[in-house]
Amino acid sequence: MYLPDTTEDARAATVAVLPIGSHEQHGPYLPLATDTVIACTIARAIADAHPVRLLPPITISCSHEHADWPGTVSISARTLYSVVRDIADSLRRSGVPHLVLVNAHGGNYVLSNVVQESEGMALFPSSADWAAARAAAGMETSSRSDMHAGELETSVLLHAHPELVKPGYETSDHLADDRPHLLTLGLAPYTSSGVVGRPSLASADKGRDLLAGLVSAFGACLALFG
Repeated sequence: MYLPDTTEDARAATVAVLPIGSHEQHGPYLPLATDTVIACTIARAIADAHPVRLLPPITISCSHEHADWPGTVSISARTLYSVVRDIADSLRRSGVPHLVLVNAHGGNYVLSNVVQESEGMALFPSSADWAAARAAAGMETSSRSDMHAGELETSVLLHAHPELVKPGYETSDHLADDRPHLLTLGLAPYTSSGVVGRPSLASADKGRDLLAGLVSAFGACLALFG
C-alpha cells in the first residue's frame, strides 16, 4: 500500500500528503485496516498524478463508536491532534511547508479543528469531493445510508485490493439512517453486524471511477498552495 517516493520531483515537493485511516471493525467481510487501506490507496493515486510527497499512514485513530466489536483500537482525539501537529511542524522544519490530510475515517472529527487552527494545511477529500466522486462513480446508496462497510468502501477494495474482500458482502446489506445517539451510544445499537450500508451494490468499476474522481478533485486542493 505505502511505497516511499524516490523520484526527484517527490523529494523536491513542498506539499506532503498524509494518509489517515483507522483500525476498526468493518463487518465480517472487510479487514480491520479498511480505512487505512483506502486512505493509502487514495494518497498513492494522488502522488502518482500530482507533485506531492507521500508519507506513511497513521493507522490508528478515533474509532470509539466501534468499541463494542473485538479488534477495534482507538487513540484519543487529543493524541491524534498532537501527532498531526507534530508531523506538520517536523515537515516545516525540513522545508515542506504544506500538509494535506487524506482522511478515510469519518470519526476523525478533530482533523477539521487541526486544519482550521493551522497554516498551510488542508483536509481531503471534503464532503463536496466525496459527493462529486460518488456521483461520478454511479454510487446508488446515499452518503447518509452508506455509513460503514457499504457500497463505497467495498467498491474501493474490490478495485484496488480484491484479495482483502471476503465472501459475504453480497448478502450483508443493513440500513440504519436513524442514528440519533451515535456519539453517545456508539454504533452497536444500530447494527448487530457492524455494517450500515448496501455492500451488495459494490463493484470494482465503481471503486475505480470513485478513485479517479478524487484524484481529479485533488487538483483544486493542491492549487490552494500555489
